[in-house]
Amino acid sequence: MSTSLSLFVENTPINTFSLWITYEIQQDQFQGFASGVGFFFVGDQQGDLNNTFELPSYLGSDAAIFYKRRQFRAQVNFRNLFNVDYFETAISPLRVYPGESFPVP
Repeated sequence: MSTSLSLFVENTPINTFSLWITYEIQQDQFQGFASGVGFFFVGDQQGDLNNTFELPSYLGSDAAIFYKRRQFRAQVNFRNLFNVDYFETAISPLRVYPGESFPVP
């Protein structure tokens, strides 16, 4: 009887990368207003422990607008700015869960 050891953990990419940049106004009447944008890359992922299928890689982006003054902070976040189609996780080839799309009212 032979056994094989999976080199990959299910739903865990080998390669990921993220970058988040913010800018806050430091003076004048708009002091405290800020915005930020983030980009992230998620590499290919094995869908199960037997490596029978793979979830494809994707590049996503998020953004935020916020205001802060002393102890007060208000923020609005935007996820998946460019409405990229991606798969967040999977249990089996028949149960693959898509990621959140950009919510448009």
